[in-house]
Amino acid sequence: MRTLVNPQQTRLFDPFDYVLSPKARQRLLDSWPGVFRYVLLELMPAGALAEHFAPVMGRPSKELYSMAGLIFLAEYFDWTKDQAINAYCYHMDVQYALNLEPVANDVAIRTLERNIARFEDDELAKTLMADVTVRLVELLEIKVDTQRLDSTHIFSDMASFGRTRLMGVAIKRFLTQVNRSEPVDYETLPETLRQRYAPGINQLFAEVAKDTDSRRLLRQQVAEDMHTLLKHFADHPEHSTKNTYQALERIFSEQCEVQEEKIVVKAKTGGRVMQNPSDPDATYDGHKGPGYQVQLSETCHPENEVQLITCAIPQTAAEPDSEAVEPVLDDLEQTALLPKQLLGDTLYCSDENVQKAEQRGVELVGPVGGSDQSKEDASYERLTIDDFDIEEKTEEVKCCPSGHTPNSSVVDEQSGKTTTVMPESACSQCDFYGQCPVEKRSGQYRLEHTAKQRRLAARRREQETEVFRERYKIRGGIEGTNSGLKRTTGLGQLRVRGRPAVYHAIYLKVAGWNMRRAAVCAKLREFVHKKAAAAVFCLNFVFLRLQMFPKRGRVSAKNQILRYVPQIEKFSMLSKAV
Repeated sequence: MRTLVNPQQTRLFDPFDYVLSPKARQRLLDSWPGVFRYVLLELMPAGALAEHFAPVMGRPSKELYSMAGLIFLAEYFDWTKDQAINAYCYHMDVQYALNLEPVANDVAIRTLERNIARFEDDELAKTLMADVTVRLVELLEIKVDTQRLDSTHIFSDMASFGRTRLMGVAIKRFLTQVNRSEPVDYETLPETLRQRYAPGINQLFAEVAKDTDSRRLLRQQVAEDMHTLLKHFADHPEHSTKNTYQALERIFSEQCEVQEEKIVVKAKTGGRVMQNPSDPDATYDGHKGPGYQVQLSETCHPENEVQLITCAIPQTAAEPDSEAVEPVLDDLEQTALLPKQLLGDTLYCSDENVQKAEQRGVELVGPVGGSDQSKEDASYERLTIDDFDIEEKTEEVKCCPSGHTPNSSVVDEQSGKTTTVMPESACSQCDFYGQCPVEKRSGQYRLEHTAKQRRLAARRREQETEVFRERYKIRGGIEGTNSGLKRTTGLGQLRVRGRPAVYHAIYLKVAGWNMRRAAVCAKLREFVHKKAAAAVFCLNFVFLRLQMFPKRGRVSAKNQILRYVPQIEKFSMLSKAV
């Protein structure tokens, strides 16, 4: 049976009045408990959790707003499940934030685990993060027209293996499962193979020498063992349908190949390969290692009292930053937080991404990678295609930097390349020919360019200016946000593994970070105090009316209260409006 207590409902008697001093209540209102109770608790997806319970039948559930809030706070504070339960039962700041009674609270660890699983299955954390962000942006009047973009690496709760140990662990996990379910099938395997993988995972291959040749031979042996097991159990559905066999099959296809009936270990596999059978979704980044990453967009307008994260896109570690701009813009557009300018580093600011952002009315600002100079000479500054006078719509060259008009400038519609032929009389005698991109080919002075080359040349010229450097320097502030997230919420090293659990943790930790940043804002504290004062005023109004009009005859105190329900509702609406 569903148990829901609307956080916006005013209590007739506040139980914390008897256990908190005025100063203690003031501290709660000025910190995250007040923000959570009066601003964020009503956003918790209690309705979605209630769908898993019968409306009126069965044993009552735990109060679902408080359970959803506990899951939120547990991720933000990086609590274990036991720590979360202790906080729910004993910590008065948590009980105040969750709108619970200050005593007699209890929750079983299995109840907490089931609700976390519902969060992950229904992907409620993503929706909750967006709701929290939009709510705080509205209350604090955050200006979102200038934002900055970056990614940060995340390690899940898994061991990091080399290629040989990865294959060996996959074999051991499979053999352990075979031995437990079908010991007879296990005994049919060669004794040497079984003994090779009999030690524990930490002792696997401990007796093998560490020199290069020994490790190469070991890796080849393990690859051949994998192939033997895959062939041996391929026609045994009771084994080939299990996840350990499927992991073995995937690792073999990613790490090895069969060439003329010979097993060959691949020299390179790339990053999109399994890193640990315990976390099959994790991939590898060549610079940062195995795991996941998250793309973060943060406001950076100088007039904001605080800066909030507006978008979080969890990904596996192998996803390139260059492909993240479009998903980030989609997410920001969906929450109506799309900026006018977005600051990113070189990997984000390819010409293709700049054009995609421009179509949405967003200016993507960042350095240009590489160089367009075909001739290197440090003795003078080279001219670029940006120095020519070009019609942007047609890409036709009107004149060169010296003011000479070309003989012809023709655009190839299929290739998008513009070929410009300059007069020989102008170029042969030009003082700037050594610096000019015009080249002599087949007796003609020709210049070839594309619209992309023209745009990149213009951006390279712009990024050398002091105006650009002053505009772009604020982008570096997001590095501090990445570091703060990892220190404060444990984002760098998660307690969970697997895509659903990892993504769930990322969204809630980012939402908790926004709550932390917003809690120090004077504007939000003022809002919380007004909400709390409105609730107290509503209760004082009821008691005042009861004292002024004592019961007469058979009119009970209950009926006297009910007589003033319209006035109470009026003040409740006032509280919501505040």
